[in-house]
Amino acid sequence: MNETLNTILKRRSCRIFKEDKIDKSILKEIIKAGTYAPSAMNQQPWHFTVISNKELLDKISFDTKEIAKNHPLEYIRGYATNEKFHIFYNAPSIILISHMENAYEPKVDCAAATENILLAATSFGIGSCWVEFVSYLFKKETEISKKYVEKLEIPSGYKPIHAIALGYSKLDNIPVPKHKENTVNFID
Repeated sequence: MNETLNTILKRRSCRIFKEDKIDKSILKEIIKAGTYAPSAMNQQPWHFTVISNKELLDKISFDTKEIAKNHPLEYIRGYATNEKFHIFYNAPSIILISHMENAYEPKVDCAAATENILLAATSFGIGSCWVEFVSYLFKKETEISKKYVEKLEIPSGYKPIHAIALGYSKLDNIPVPKHKENTVNFID
């Protein structure tokens, strides 16, 4: 089978990670894949912040959950009030993805970069999970969000939108989720 297609078919969202750190040279290669994503007008409106500090990841998780406790959706509040829930699933590293606020299609562009990163991680045998929950920390400009933007050295004009949890999976085989049927039409 084609190597790229094989990687795509193997990729799964991992939520149970080993504590083992990922070598920085591998993290750099994974991020490089993100920078090669297509973007509208080639703006490349992304910024990647790699965090491998457990105390900082725990603090971000805690503060995000505190904000999400006031979310209008009950199931989000359920995650936020669950003491065992860690928004990054205790992964040893994350990549926080920020987008240039005045770009043409920054969320779409960052989604393409995110998928490249997820596939690159899979190609290195590293588990990954796209984490949207962290966006609650940055949706509104608050004192706490400003503190994190400064601490994480997010460039001016950029806004964090989601993250990718990365680490070696504790599970050998994550089951394939059921795929929807009838999602493709061919018109010749």
